[in-house]
Amino acid sequence: MTSLRIACSQYPIGQFADLAAWRAKLDAWVSEAAGNGAKLLLFPEYGAMELASLLSTELQADLLGQIAALQAFLPDYLAHHAALARQHRVTIVASSFPVRQPDNSFVNRAHVFAPDGAMAWQDKRQMTRFEREEWIIQSGSGLNVFDTGLGCRFGVAVCYDVEFPLITRALAEAGADLVLAPSCTDTLAGLHRVHVGARARALESQIYLGVAQTVGEARWSPAVDINRGQAGIYATPDRGFPDDGVLALGETDKPGWTYATLDFAALAAARANAQVFTRRDWAMQHQPDLKVSTASFMPI
Repeated sequence: MTSLRIACSQYPIGQFADLAAWRAKLDAWVSEAAGNGAKLLLFPEYGAMELASLLSTELQADLLGQIAALQAFLPDYLAHHAALARQHRVTIVASSFPVRQPDNSFVNRAHVFAPDGAMAWQDKRQMTRFEREEWIIQSGSGLNVFDTGLGCRFGVAVCYDVEFPLITRALAEAGADLVLAPSCTDTLAGLHRVHVGARARALESQIYLGVAQTVGEARWSPAVDINRGQAGIYATPDRGFPDDGVLALGETDKPGWTYATLDFAALAAARANAQVFTRRDWAMQHQPDLKVSTASFMPI
C-alpha cells in the first residue's frame, strides 16, 4: 500500500445519561469515518473526559477525584474501541484517557487499536502547566512506533509533545512516516501552538503530521470546559506537495472529521529530490562547531 486515507477529528465533549449513549456516539463517529474510506482514525487528547458526565455532580466538579472515578469506565472504553476497530477493519487512535499507574499516579494515555482489535498505547511525555500543577498528571516514559498493516509505521506525539522537536525526530528515525498529534486546547493561542509545532515537525523530518482536537464548551467539566479546536493534516512544503504543506484543514470549532489521502511514494520522492533536504541535513545540528560563544567585537 503506497497511500492511506486518514481522518482527524474535531470532537465535541458530550454529556450522557448512561454508558449506552456514549457508545452510540462513538459508534456513529467511527461509522462515518470508515464509511468515507478512512483506514486510520485519530481522536483528540482528553476526549475521554466526557465520560465524567456519568459521575455524580460532586465528582464532576472534583478535578482530582474524577480521574480516579473514571477508572471504573476504562475496561468498557477499551473493549468498545477494540470492537469498533474489528467491526470496521480500521486502526483507531482513541481519545486519550488518564490511566492510573501501579503507584497510584496517573498518565495521559492514547490507546491505539489495530483492525483485529489488538491494543497498544503511547503516553504523553511533556506535561503542560495545568496537567503538572493543577491536575497532577505525571509524565509518561518511552516512545513507540505502531505498525497495524496500513503500509506505514506511525507514531503519536500527544498535544504538547508535538511542540518539542526531538520527540518527533526520534519517531521519524525509528521509521515513522506519519506522526499523529491528538490535542486539547482551550485558547486559539494553544490551538496554533500545536499546529505550528506539527507543521514544523513535518518540515524537519519530511513526514506527514495529523492533528485532532476537542471543540466546544462543556461548562460542567473543570478539566475540559472550554475547547478551541481545528483538525489539520500536513506534509513537508516541498516538491509534490502544496506550497504551504497543508493537505487538509478543518473549520475551526466545528465538529466533524477532516480527511486526507497520504501518498507515501510522493513522500519518498520528496526526500530523494527535494529543494531542501531537512531530513538528511538534521545531522548538521549535532556538529561540534555549533557550540555558542559570545562574539568579540574589534575596532576596524
